[in-house]
Amino acid sequence: MAFHKIRLFIPLVLLAVLACSLPACKSTSPAGEKVKMPFSGSKYQSTNRFFRGTGSGVSVKQNIARSKADLEAKNQVAAQVGTNIRAVTDQYLGQTENAGAAEVADKFQSLVREVMNTEIADLRKIGEETRYNETTKEYTQYVAYEIKKNAMFRFMKKQAKTDTKINDATRKKIDEILDEEIRKADLDDKD
Repeated sequence: MAFHKIRLFIPLVLLAVLACSLPACKSTSPAGEKVKMPFSGSKYQSTNRFFRGTGSGVSVKQNIARSKADLEAKNQVAAQVGTNIRAVTDQYLGQTENAGAAEVADKFQSLVREVMNTEIADLRKIGEETRYNETTKEYTQYVAYEIKKNAMFRFMKKQAKTDTKINDATRKKIDEILDEEIRKADLDDKD
């Protein structure tokens, strides 16, 4: 009698295992399936030493997909530089009580905008990947860029020296601010 129950039990177990291996038994999130994107992770995030940005672009033409990815990644780097400089100038305004502090901060922000509108020499591509979807006939381009913070601040210092809209007193203050940021980045570069 016990043997008869076991013979019935084994096919039921096998049927249950088979049924649970079907897609309907898999647990999925209401948000969808998790996707691993290229150039995601800590290696591609900004640090104390680097500003980093990643971008992606999709198009039926590979060169357009690449241009979109480049633009997105460079905009990310520019936004991070702008955010960093805003934090530095806010800190400077908070520490300084002289009447010209706001003008220095304003000129500094203006310098950042001008610098970000020029091509930055030390911007390096640290990754690029192209994918092609046969179904949609589209290229997806992924790209990652980085720039060393100390190189960026040195470039800004050089630009400040040639900017005719900045008076000598403001230029001196901007140099002091940038020298401090370069010092911090250099310290992190040695670690």
